[in-house]
Amino acid sequence: MVPEVVQVFWAAMARGEFVTAAAAEAGTYREKGTRWLAAEGGIRPRRGRDLKGRCLTFSEREEIAVGRAAGESMRSIARRLGRSPSTVSRELARNTGRGAGYRATRAHALAYQRPSRPKPAKLHTNLKLRRQVEESPKALLPRADRRPLAPPIP
Repeated sequence: MVPEVVQVFWAAMARGEFVTAAAAEAGTYREKGTRWLAAEGGIRPRRGRDLKGRCLTFSEREEIAVGRAAGESMRSIARRLGRSPSTVSRELARNTGRGAGYRATRAHALAYQRPSRPKPAKLHTNLKLRRQVEESPKALLPRADRRPLAPPIP
């Protein structure tokens, strides 16, 4: 299951479409839409990361899979995609299975679920800041009569 397809279904459901229309918009049939709905208890699942910008698209992952199956080098695949060879190398290292090799669908689903980085919250790690916020939350709010902490930079 490709997450982008399922998100099209859930977006249609959020607009108030019927299951049949939402499934058709996602390019599938009503029964499958009903299964997606039942599997999530009728509530749209958490989206995970938004795979836009720097991340590889599903079509780029398919190109990598086709290139590897054809015996192309990582550099030639990267050149064709307009990406850095290290990007293709990391993608293959991260998502190549032991016996199965590289599968674009599985790699894309894993990338969608994988967190961007396990960064803890600032107030969780900085206890001094946390105490300041807990003791005087109003001190953080801007007021017209409050002077700036530092002189303006010319």
